[in-house]
Amino acid sequence: TVVFMGNSITDCWADTVPNFFLENNFVGRGISGQVSSQMLVRFQEDVINLHPQIVVICCGTNDIAQNNGFITLEHILQNIKSMCQLAQANNIKPIVCSTLPAKAFKWRPDMQPANEIIRLNEMIRAYASENNIPYVDYHTALKDEQNGLPLQYSKDGVHPNKNGYAIME
Repeated sequence: TVVFMGNSITDCWADTVPNFFLENNFVGRGISGQVSSQMLVRFQEDVINLHPQIVVICCGTNDIAQNNGFITLEHILQNIKSMCQLAQANNIKPIVCSTLPAKAFKWRPDMQPANEIIRLNEMIRAYASENNIPYVDYHTALKDEQNGLPLQYSKDGVHPNKNGYAIME
């Protein structure tokens, strides 16, 4: 019924709470480390070819971490828009999600991503609003006073634990 398209956050969700996916006829299509450009490339295979009713698009963390090199926030948003347009062209309802809060990336200790994530989320929210696409605001539900993901919801400040996923569900 629903495909969750994303990165390690989505991948770990399906592994950490498999019953959430099984009981609701959801499929997790998260690949660790991927950026939005890579998700766009595999969208046909991992979403369209499965013929779901809905796709939940969750991305941005690895883009901001520059896992595949520098990318502008506008380019990240364009990749999200392209995924939404592909979904709609194939009669699949897109739902877009905020990028989860993070004040640091252990694999990129030189970065302070919190404000970039907030700016990207503002852009995603505006796009969703202008195009009548549902927007799920995980960021507001999970952030701490430093706009990070607190340890009560995560062991590394980026990937949710069972408590974090419970809120996301």
